[in-house]
Amino acid sequence: MTNPHAAGRAFLAVVAACLWAAPARADESFAEVTQSINNKMVKLFGSGGFRGLAHYGTGILVTSDGYILTVAAPMLDTRELRVHLSDGRRYHAKVVVQEPELDVALVKIDTKEKLELPFFDVFAEAKKPMADAGTGILAFSNQFEIATRDEPVSVQRGIIAAITQLKGRRGVHEATFHGNVYVVDAITNNPGAAGGLLTTRKGQVLGLIGKELRNELTNTWINYAIPIQTSAKVEDKDGKEKTISILEIVEKKENYVAAPKNPNKDKADNYHGITLVANVVELTPPYVEDVTPNSPAAKAGLQPDDLIVYINGEQVGNINDLEKLFGRIRPEETVKLEVRRGDKLQTLTMVMGKPLVPKKPKKEPKPEKDKD
Repeated sequence: MTNPHAAGRAFLAVVAACLWAAPARADESFAEVTQSINNKMVKLFGSGGFRGLAHYGTGILVTSDGYILTVAAPMLDTRELRVHLSDGRRYHAKVVVQEPELDVALVKIDTKEKLELPFFDVFAEAKKPMADAGTGILAFSNQFEIATRDEPVSVQRGIIAAITQLKGRRGVHEATFHGNVYVVDAITNNPGAAGGLLTTRKGQVLGLIGKELRNELTNTWINYAIPIQTSAKVEDKDGKEKTISILEIVEKKENYVAAPKNPNKDKADNYHGITLVANVVELTPPYVEDVTPNSPAAKAGLQPDDLIVYINGEQVGNINDLEKLFGRIRPEETVKLEVRRGDKLQTLTMVMGKPLVPKKPKKEPKPEKDKD
């Protein structure tokens, strides 16, 4: 007859041996992977600090000569964009590509120095299978500006909770990217984290950490990353549809749809009657200072202190954006304006006016010469 006490002790011994042999997940170190990843990360510093916009962000090196992949953020809208490498070196940089449909940007270190930098081979990484829900991940970013010069970026641990279509909003601005994203259970999408990197716990590149957004379906903050294999459909200047990918942007290093050199060419000037606040900084939002009575803006119902956020469905980030968009509109063309008035979004329809032509003074008739 089997002794129950002996059997119980034997079972406990087996369990104890298994626990002793299994690694303690809580104490597992990712220091080696983290060091390798950090060497290829950069900290970005640009414009911001206005109405809560962070002036710092994150990017990843994708070539040895200093091309950086990041998220298309307002911080990049400056002539004084700076890059800090993991070893503390600092450089000026310039934006090469911004693609709103993918919500990514490509930045280039602006230097005559020959660079030989460690970088992520995103082409090779994109050939690997996408991760599944439940995969353990690491998230690297310069969140909260913890890293400035040679300090390592922050690293967080979590899992992929879901892979789903992004439906997000930042204040009154709807997210331009609507593709599938990795949703993670770590709080990754903090100020400065946009453009950071999501990897597996072994260091496989998965995607770019996105901006701070609220989920439109639940009105809660969402923590997500854009997969490196992502592509989106865009229209070229002739209205033809084409699919463009993050990899294509890195490879070609140019915008798919080139902006016209002179958007006002062959188009007459127009008149709207809007006076904006003084454009004192590079990212001054397009707040309405005054509206001329009986002008197209007044007839549309525009009011002082309105914030213009969309024109014909195109997002307006600052006064310079607004002026460019208005410059493309012909006289007598109907314009759909979306403005923030208080805490509400208002939709207005304005018919652009013809340019105001000052009346020429009447010429006085020349006195007739006396006939001899």
